[in-house]
Amino acid sequence: MIIYQVYPRSFYDSNSDGIGDLAGIERKLAYIKSLGVDAIWISPFFKSPMKDFGYDVADYRAVDPIFGTMEDFRSLMKAAKAQGLGILVDMVISHTSDEHEWFRQSRAKENGRDDWYLWADPKPDGSPPNNWVSVFGGPAWRWDAERRQYYFHSFLSSQPDLNMHHPDVQKAVLAEMDFWLDMGVSGFRFDACNHLFQDTLLRNNPPRDNPVDALHPYGFQVHVYDQGRPEMLPFLEKVRKLLDAYGAFSLAEVGGTDPLKLMGEYTQPGRLHSAYSFALMRGDSGAAYVRNVIATLEHHIHDESAACYAMSNHDKARVATRWQNGRDRDATARMHFALLLAMRGDICLYQGEELGLPQAEVPFERLQDPFGKSFWPKFKGRDGCRTPMPWADALHGGFSHAEPWLPVDPAHLGMNVALQEAQPESMLQFARTLIALRKARPELHQGSIELLDSPEGVLAFARRHGGSSIVCLFNLEGTAKKVQGIDFAEVVIGEHARVEERAVTLDVSGYCLLQS
Repeated sequence: MIIYQVYPRSFYDSNSDGIGDLAGIERKLAYIKSLGVDAIWISPFFKSPMKDFGYDVADYRAVDPIFGTMEDFRSLMKAAKAQGLGILVDMVISHTSDEHEWFRQSRAKENGRDDWYLWADPKPDGSPPNNWVSVFGGPAWRWDAERRQYYFHSFLSSQPDLNMHHPDVQKAVLAEMDFWLDMGVSGFRFDACNHLFQDTLLRNNPPRDNPVDALHPYGFQVHVYDQGRPEMLPFLEKVRKLLDAYGAFSLAEVGGTDPLKLMGEYTQPGRLHSAYSFALMRGDSGAAYVRNVIATLEHHIHDESAACYAMSNHDKARVATRWQNGRDRDATARMHFALLLAMRGDICLYQGEELGLPQAEVPFERLQDPFGKSFWPKFKGRDGCRTPMPWADALHGGFSHAEPWLPVDPAHLGMNVALQEAQPESMLQFARTLIALRKARPELHQGSIELLDSPEGVLAFARRHGGSSIVCLFNLEGTAKKVQGIDFAEVVIGEHARVEERAVTLDVSGYCLLQS
């Protein structure tokens, strides 16, 4: 599948309050359909205090009023299905908001929910039970005066982690999924899958050997006890059984110490359908690095439908900036889009990626992300990839008539949808061409992948299906490269490439797909 991620706060504002909403997504369904994608993953729209902008759920069965109503969601889902688009709901089940009723009752030891969250006694000196730290900075334990215990939080202290070891918690979480499946959603994207279980003995994480690049103490540890636990696997089998009863799809977000290995474990038969990691959302865009990601993932995942590749999302800097490396931005954006669409498995596209949007600049005084506020300016947070979608050369990019929750970057205004719709050679039109090409060529949407020898700086692989193959070449360095010994019958697509007999010269940001 090709999955299009919508971050609803920033997609389209239908009621002029400065925040995108579900009705706004429905108004833009024709645009999403025109891209040629198969499904829409919608980031959380559940009731939430929005301290982490929806990833802190206060009620899994309610739509937050800023996004609309449950009727708005039903209308959106019905309209999407009429367009042949699936809807994937973003399920956040490693933690909830501290405003969720489950946590209120657990804190008060009511309704049998005493142990629904990960509570622990202090050490004799009153300090936290172990050395675990939060992804967002500081200790991962917060003292609760009412219970006279600490509770664990992988992220913000207002996001307490559920105790997924408790059988009643698992049943409750599965019931929340069943609610949405019964409503007719096509499946789920599961947030922070590697964070669902923790070590019951609360053992200390060992230190990392060389934490010189660590942003904060989280990077000083090898996270073997607070995430990525083996108890996750039987729970995923329960999830899959529920999904299969509805014929629904599942996509896992996987991070952690060894995410590519975990992707393989989480997508074994009888578990989740597909998974993606942050491996291609780092700063390294070198051919050797990308080649190693592919090779490692192929070692762990053998079902062509189990892996999912993504280069951008709502948590990481946009690839058009992150992997530009001083080269022409538009050319590198096109090459990286072609690389993504040539990968084996499912594909995730983040809103605006089809426009080639660069990372937005958000001044500190407009920053919303608590993660960014804590570590500015070393880390500017996640707001730069969350700014409003530019629809037109108009006030606020046509996103809203009101001042948006995040500012529209002026650089994005000149890359808006309306402008690119009118340009035959635009990034948007190119994206549609690549998506259509992937769907038309069985080698690209069904075939195996084989890494090929190539000059340094060139990533080369072949996609094979039914006796036919497409050789894919990408120059990921800043100088021209020549690839020799290529037998081909047809140039499928390419840019900044000169094709001769059995040789291809790739200029900077050049790529070429050859039918052989």
